[in-house]
Amino acid sequence: MDNSKREYRMGLIAGAGTSAIWGILPVYWRWIDAIDSWVIIVYRIFLAGVLCFFLALKSFGMEGIKAPLREKGVMLRYFISGLLVTVNWSTYIWAVNAGHVIEASIGYYIEPLVVSLFGVVIFKERMNGIKKLGVGLVLCAVLAMMIHFQKPPMISLTLAISFAAYTAVKKKYSMSPALSLFYETMFLIPVTFGVILYLEGTGKGAFSMIEAPYQYVLLLFSGVVTAVPLLTLAYAAARIKFVTLGISQYISPTLTLLIGIFLFREPFDLVQFAAVVLIWIGIIFFTAGEMKDTGESVFSQEEDVL
Repeated sequence: MDNSKREYRMGLIAGAGTSAIWGILPVYWRWIDAIDSWVIIVYRIFLAGVLCFFLALKSFGMEGIKAPLREKGVMLRYFISGLLVTVNWSTYIWAVNAGHVIEASIGYYIEPLVVSLFGVVIFKERMNGIKKLGVGLVLCAVLAMMIHFQKPPMISLTLAISFAAYTAVKKKYSMSPALSLFYETMFLIPVTFGVILYLEGTGKGAFSMIEAPYQYVLLLFSGVVTAVPLLTLAYAAARIKFVTLGISQYISPTLTLLIGIFLFREPFDLVQFAAVVLIWIGIIFFTAGEMKDTGESVFSQEEDVL
């Protein structure tokens, strides 16, 4: 196997592995659900930001970290993207630990299609008829859930819209995931550090909530489980086709959905099942439209590698 094929195969493994990690993370957060969700979020922001700072420092040095911030508008853009990703993380962890894993998984099924809609509305990108059909089917699924439950699927929509907005804000900037995540959290690092000190100092923090020492150890690794998948995703993105990478990302909500149904035994009625089927049909049409736009065969290079 020549070097290019080896690199492509490693990219495929990294892309699928990243999505699999994200898909099983609900189990990780449930292991520490004795700790209030908002306390987990505070620790996660602080630890992920600090870890990414040291990773960026090792790769770029202090001057390399400071240099991009001198560009006009960069700090504001990353401040906004940091707030959006915080909303996304907070909603996700709360949903998982509150017993809404299925609804969270549906949000991440919808998210790539919301990104595409943002592209049309904000960036005036064109969407072919096949992709329009895919988006339309997903919108029908959301409408069906709204009628059935007599309310919007707020968790799904919050997750999908916040991450799509996060993607849109970052569209103009391409940089190392470690550096990017540090920029997004750097405004919150001192705040979250102060909150952690106050909570633990007054006996209201994670130490007062844990039921076993391993839970605090897992909490301390929340920065690692946040940052590492972003790094492996960047590794994959540099080695495989974008369409292939996009398809691999549906592994994550599928695993999360299965965990919600079979491991956590959350209610999953016929209407939700029909909505998920409709979303999957929409995803198939949307992916076909993406392949048509790019003029690529998703599987051609993979067949050469295998």
